[in-house]
Amino acid sequence: MTEFYSYVTKDNDRWDLISHHFYNTPTLYEAIIKANPNVEITPILPAGVKLKIPILDESETIKFELPPWKK
Repeated sequence: MTEFYSYVTKDNDRWDLISHHFYNTPTLYEAIIKANPNVEITPILPAGVKLKIPILDESETIKFELPPWKK
C-alpha cells in the first residue's frame, strides 16, 4: 500500500516544481499526477488544490555516486 504526503497548492505551483520539492528532481511529476486523477492536468495549478504526494521507495528515486577522487 502506497503512503502519501498531503500538499495544498499555492499560486503558480507546477507539477515539476512540486516534484522537485518532494523528490529533489522535477522528473518524477508523473507519480504525482497518477496519484491525483481528479485534478485537471494544467501547466500551472490553481491555489488551494489538495494533492496526494506518493512516498516513493528509494529504488524509484534517481541516485548516483561519483567515483572516488584520485590524485
